[in-house]
Amino acid sequence: MGSKNTDSSLSGFRGLDWITVILYLALVLMGAVSIYAASYDFDNASLFDLNEFSGKQILWIGLGLILGCGILIMDYRIFKIYSYPIYITVLFVLLLTIFIAPDVKGSHSWIVMGPVSLQPAEFGKFATALALAKLFDSYNFQLNATASNYFRALIIIFLPVILILMQNETGSSLVYFSLIFVLYREGMSGLVLFSILSAVVFFVVALKFTEPLILGIAPGEFAVFIMIMVIFVGMLIFYCRDITTGRNVLLWFVGSGALVGTLALCGIEVNGFLYFGVALAVAIAYTCVMMFKHRITHYVITICFSIVSVMFLFSVNYAVNNILQPHQQQRIKVALGIEENLQGAGYNVNQSKIAIGSGGVTGKGFLNGTQTKLKYVPEQHTDFIFCTIGEEEGFVGSCIVLCLYLTLILRLIHIAERQRTPFERVYAYCVVSILIFHLCINVGMVIGLCPVIGIPLPFFSYGGSSLWGFTILLFILLRLDASRKERID
Repeated sequence: MGSKNTDSSLSGFRGLDWITVILYLALVLMGAVSIYAASYDFDNASLFDLNEFSGKQILWIGLGLILGCGILIMDYRIFKIYSYPIYITVLFVLLLTIFIAPDVKGSHSWIVMGPVSLQPAEFGKFATALALAKLFDSYNFQLNATASNYFRALIIIFLPVILILMQNETGSSLVYFSLIFVLYREGMSGLVLFSILSAVVFFVVALKFTEPLILGIAPGEFAVFIMIMVIFVGMLIFYCRDITTGRNVLLWFVGSGALVGTLALCGIEVNGFLYFGVALAVAIAYTCVMMFKHRITHYVITICFSIVSVMFLFSVNYAVNNILQPHQQQRIKVALGIEENLQGAGYNVNQSKIAIGSGGVTGKGFLNGTQTKLKYVPEQHTDFIFCTIGEEEGFVGSCIVLCLYLTLILRLIHIAERQRTPFERVYAYCVVSILIFHLCINVGMVIGLCPVIGIPLPFFSYGGSSLWGFTILLFILLRLDASRKERID
């Protein structure tokens, strides 16, 4: 009897994917060393000094490993059975955090318990992933079967987003949007991802290019209107498979555009908004007439995409100038190169790029970075930890770190694809999506490609909540993956 219990408790280790564990250990240990380098103050403090950030991170790593081992000895069925209770509990904690958390730089996202502070949003990731996996594992559940299935999946994703936004923690809430890629893997139409990508492109182009005016409108808005026209024609030809209608609409756009251009060259003032409005209206009216000869649904989607795109274009400037807070507006404008503000919102990114650039190919050497040692880069041990790697280890060291992340992500995708049930597969892809989002946004904001939104680098950035959240997220997947062999036995 005792032997059976022992075998059950060790089953999570027997089928453990040790490659992933090794990658995890490499990343967290390199992270601790990088934190030590980022916070080093020439007093020769030990890496393990609990009064220093590196010492505390080592403590978090040790406790995280204990937590991971605890997950591995648990019965894998617990995660499936208690997915919804775990999710509801975390939602309750997120709601409670809004009211009991102190104000920290304008956000109410940290629960203070004596000397320890925890950020529940970091633990909401694995809870949301479990709940989403449980939904997809429901009997006869197919995402595309009914609209209500989409609604249920989106509710699971957006409930924590709403609660975290209420904590005024925008960066952490954006992470959950990465789970949209999981829906795509499970059957969501590629049109949804295309629409999201288009919205991002429209937003950036419309906001970035404002001068000089073309036909009385900003060049960014002019370019977006052209893109909407091109996409409209492309969807008619390739999505609706109606070459004739697509060709006629294209001729209309080209012909009307040539006429307007000729009038403008002759000195006749033409309102750009009026032209594009009329051109699209005529194209949509013509398509409405032609669509009754073909598959109506595809035409309706094409028309709706164009109309919503125009509405979105007009909402961009309003949203940025009236909905976002001033510091968020500044960060977006700095990231897009609209404003520099090197002493304000752009200071962190500018100093970070100087630090990374000064590292060159091979870096200045461990503990020899000047930008980081002299504290020119704010938050260099947390969100901007990657600039320490770039300065001290250079391009080579940065590539090694990124290759480790790439190897981990590819390994997790391999693990996801070998799962036998929707629960394990969906959870695995949730882990992959969250890690990719964190990695891309964090590195992107450190080198100035993304706005600064407070996204930590997984396993590297200082903080117990972040490290434990990612550890739980990863080790639950490892436990579920190890259970494959148990089910075979």
